[in-house]
Amino acid sequence: MLQPFSVKGQFGGESMPRYTVHVRGEWLAVPCQSSTSTVGWLGKEAVRRYMKNKPDNGGFSSVEEVKFYVRRCKGLGLLDLEDTVEDALEDNEFVEVVIEGDIMSPNFIPSQPEGVHLYSKYREPEQLTPEAEAKVNESREVIERIVKEQTVVYGITTGFGKFARTVIPNSKLRELQVNLVRSHSAGVGKPLSPERSRMLLALRINVLAKGYSGISLETLQQVIEAFNASCLPYIPEKGTVGASGDLAPLSHLALGLIGEGKMWSPKSGWADAKYVLEAHGLRPITLKPKEGLALINGTQMITSLGCEAVERAGAIARQADIIAALTLEVLKGTTRAFDTDIHAVRPHRGQAEVAFRFRSLLDSDHHPSEIAESHRFCDRVQDAYTMRCCPQVHGVVNDTIAFVKDIMMTEINSATDNPMVFAERAETISGGNFHGEYPAKALDYLAIGVHELAAISERRIERLCNPSLSELPAFLVTEGGLNSGFMIAHCTAAALVSENKALCHPSSVDSLSTSAATEDHVSMGGWAARKALRVIEHVEQVLAIELLAACQGIEFLRPLRTTTPLEKVYDLVRSVVRPWIKDRFMAPDIEAAHRLLVEQQVWEVAEPYIEKYRREHIPESRPISPTAFSLGSLDHIGVGHDHRHQNEL
Repeated sequence: MLQPFSVKGQFGGESMPRYTVHVRGEWLAVPCQSSTSTVGWLGKEAVRRYMKNKPDNGGFSSVEEVKFYVRRCKGLGLLDLEDTVEDALEDNEFVEVVIEGDIMSPNFIPSQPEGVHLYSKYREPEQLTPEAEAKVNESREVIERIVKEQTVVYGITTGFGKFARTVIPNSKLRELQVNLVRSHSAGVGKPLSPERSRMLLALRINVLAKGYSGISLETLQQVIEAFNASCLPYIPEKGTVGASGDLAPLSHLALGLIGEGKMWSPKSGWADAKYVLEAHGLRPITLKPKEGLALINGTQMITSLGCEAVERAGAIARQADIIAALTLEVLKGTTRAFDTDIHAVRPHRGQAEVAFRFRSLLDSDHHPSEIAESHRFCDRVQDAYTMRCCPQVHGVVNDTIAFVKDIMMTEINSATDNPMVFAERAETISGGNFHGEYPAKALDYLAIGVHELAAISERRIERLCNPSLSELPAFLVTEGGLNSGFMIAHCTAAALVSENKALCHPSSVDSLSTSAATEDHVSMGGWAARKALRVIEHVEQVLAIELLAACQGIEFLRPLRTTTPLEKVYDLVRSVVRPWIKDRFMAPDIEAAHRLLVEQQVWEVAEPYIEKYRREHIPESRPISPTAFSLGSLDHIGVGHDHRHQNEL
């Protein structure tokens, strides 16, 4: 990767560009001799210097035999080797030199991860409030006093963990903090995506700004500047046990901020942290006493991933109701099971809301449905549990998400350091706020709860594909035998549901003693968070398959039409996936439907109809008895009686 910066050249005292060149994982300084030097010359000079530093010349006999191309990191645009550097490159722009024929290792880090387009949006710079600045300064004064008076305080004038009784002389307190960050940067695995790293950094800033960490205002401002520039350190996803906080991931975060390790920005892609910071006009942080510890003590890895898990869980839970309603239409089910009175006598909030959504989408009086009218007088008495019990099954998922969200909101707005600095008492106190048990338990619970959306969805897919249950062609395709239709799509859903069953084993029931039995009970919250995200992704994919299958089922019921909101959902799906006439490559269709769910487009299409139905129906509260629970949010649910299956008992 090439990063230009100016130095005084030998030609008329002009400021000539110099570049930091990335070749096969190494960074080399290449001074540019002339403003007319070409991109090709720069690449060749970089390769020459790379070969010079290798005992075997990098496997080449001469520079001339090396073929390479050069591209911008931002946007991955290829550069013409004959263009001059002056014409082709902007100031502080990073460029990648790739040698032809190189095979990427499994651990290769792409310069631009998926989703990097998010960084092209303008972001309002974040800054501290005057109140936060005052609190930060007050807590720092406590630390400065401890250092000046040479008081023995854990992590400030002593070592860490088992070394808590080892007193460190004042002359080495800064070195102590740097050593802490370096030694604790011991994570492994793939790096977090830029979005996830940015969330982690945001949450850490939020904790530091509360004024209980003892960080200096100068250092915190530097961290905020890095955040505003989206300079995001390389943070391996594995290595935390969620005990003294997420030590390994947060240490990698701090490592980049002090100018070591790798870092990513929209401008540079991955490069050495010191070059990325320099390209944005930022200085590496110089750690003062306690500041290394302040940067790495907390549950922000667990909570950053956990917040994403909660948000995605809420999104897919809402859309699961819409998809299930569409399946019910295709399978010619009844809405009688969603009657207001049924749910008033079992007043769980999630259950009542799910039943309301089904009514808002399927109520024949409100949204006439030709499909519903076609089976009004059929002889079916009631539907299978996978349709009839959606309010009960989907409902508890909604309540689970609400419970976990409450815990995560508390956690992300808490001070999780150790020791804690209480300026009003002019002292520090060692405690255990860094322990990740709260978010770990909550995220294990979230995974278990949300998984059920996939479990019941897979059973509905089976009903759609099975002609003895659906009254539709087998596997939802004509010329069965010649075509297999949704046969293996259902197998994929079954595989994901089965995998989720193993992933739903709670991480937080495990604990391994670490740090020479000082940290003798740990939460395993990092794995709980990563696992919850994987479970939720599987749930999204299973529901994407059901969405495709339900829309395909509609094809066999045409020219009959379903309700207006569900027709809008059908139209949305058909805007990205065409009907299944004969077998074709199915994976792209599943991915397209999955993207609709991740981007919440299914919800956006249906929500206006759901809310319109809510506004138009008369609120009704039906208490069970004078001593029963208050119905609370049930008051807004309203009445909805459907006429399908008129002869139902």
